[in-house]
Amino acid sequence: MIPSGIDSEGSMPVREGAVTATGRIEIDFERCKACELCVPACPKGCIGMGAAINRQGYASAVFERPDDCTGCAICAETCPDACILVWR
Repeated sequence: MIPSGIDSEGSMPVREGAVTATGRIEIDFERCKACELCVPACPKGCIGMGAAINRQGYASAVFERPDDCTGCAICAETCPDACILVWR
């Protein structure tokens, strides 16, 4: 008997046109100046603004939806302070 969601070859089927999470980002909390440019830049909506205040007095961006990140690096390219590292 094959568990639900697994095909006969033993792998999870992927919907046509679906993109699986393949990336991960790290936002430097202390370096972020809360410019918010990365938030709309992320095509998957993975970044939001946090409530915690860093030593500079800014509410840093946070990685809210890691399961949706594709590692496209648009957020890192948009960040004027180079606060975001991306891994694929």
